[in-house]
Amino acid sequence: MDFISNLLLDFEMDPTLVKYLSIFLMILFIALLCIVANFITKKVVIRIISHILTKHNIKWGNILLERKVFRKISHIVPAIIIYYFSSTFPTYQHLIEKGANTYVIIVGLAIINSLLNAINDIYQTYEISKMKPIKGYIQVIKIIVIIFGSILVVANLIGKNPLLLLSGIGALSAVLMLVFKDSILGLVAGVQLTANDMVRVGDWIEMPKYEADGDIIDISLNTVKVQNWDKTITMIPSYALISDSFKNWRGMQASGGRRIKRSLFVDTNSISFCSTEMIENFKHIHYLADYIISREAEIAEYNTKNEINNDNRVNGRALTNIGVFRAYISNYLQHHAGINQDMTLMVRQLAPSEHGLPIEIYAFTNDVRWAVYESTQADIFDHLFAVAPEFGLRLFQNPSGHDLKNIVEQSRNAIKEREH
Repeated sequence: MDFISNLLLDFEMDPTLVKYLSIFLMILFIALLCIVANFITKKVVIRIISHILTKHNIKWGNILLERKVFRKISHIVPAIIIYYFSSTFPTYQHLIEKGANTYVIIVGLAIINSLLNAINDIYQTYEISKMKPIKGYIQVIKIIVIIFGSILVVANLIGKNPLLLLSGIGALSAVLMLVFKDSILGLVAGVQLTANDMVRVGDWIEMPKYEADGDIIDISLNTVKVQNWDKTITMIPSYALISDSFKNWRGMQASGGRRIKRSLFVDTNSISFCSTEMIENFKHIHYLADYIISREAEIAEYNTKNEINNDNRVNGRALTNIGVFRAYISNYLQHHAGINQDMTLMVRQLAPSEHGLPIEIYAFTNDVRWAVYESTQADIFDHLFAVAPEFGLRLFQNPSGHDLKNIVEQSRNAIKEREH
């Protein structure tokens, strides 16, 4: 400053004007120096660092560049220059130093924030991140850093020791707990979810209370983001996954089989013993030939051994169309390419109801993909609906308008025949 003032006085300028002009020129010089230093840092140093990281293909280095960690570090350089030249302005030195310190703290917070984001991004490149996400913990660290950074800023501006401000936080603990209630609950829930391996990114969960039914795409401190099958997004509070019940389909996806559990309702009036003609016809059905032959031999042996009178089919043992149909379904499923043969496969009768006799198919497909599962299930029941009449069975359904119309027409035809 003195050098600039003396230089201007040599031109025989007014001392008052020299004073203000020298201050202006000094400020201009410092600003120019800051711009040059910032330019060198960004365009030279950071470019060299970027070149080294790119050349050696360092994955974490590229993530640090994407999060602009090095670029934000460069903002500290102008603050250091301003702090160094603050003594040039004795009257405002204290304020300039406070301003520079505050700026450095704020830039430091921004750097730590970017660095934490980069750490989370680097961690997500590993497979373990799907099982044990750390995003919630990163957010907790961010909150702590911001709180302490804010305390340092306030302490710097009022010229007090930060420890004095920290001692006063105890009195505000109740307020802080109220303000950060969701974050505290989310942190506790996040620890429990991770420790017990309850959910992972990519899991399919179903939570009717929140109308969530889809894949988890993100787990954060306060929320779990679920993308539903209709592509809508549902945000579930993290602690809700601890306090409320939900269904996780991960076990099904990992098992390699997806369950089919559906029934055919057979009209009980169509159930009967098999006639000789029916049995002969069944022997020509691919999945029944061996079954019919073995069962006939078994029944004949039993009836002969017990001296059963075969004149009445009620006596002894005999084949029924519903029993043969169950055997056919079981053999059909055992030979179906879309059914997992290593998992439970069962065709069973349930309790009869007003809708008829339920024949339930309980099996697992060997492909857990939704579209493939639905296609396999549909193919099976398409076939069973079409083949049931071949066994003399009628499948039950409530009367439709078409059925009522046929009844009316049959009644009219019967009346006309009587009149003639």
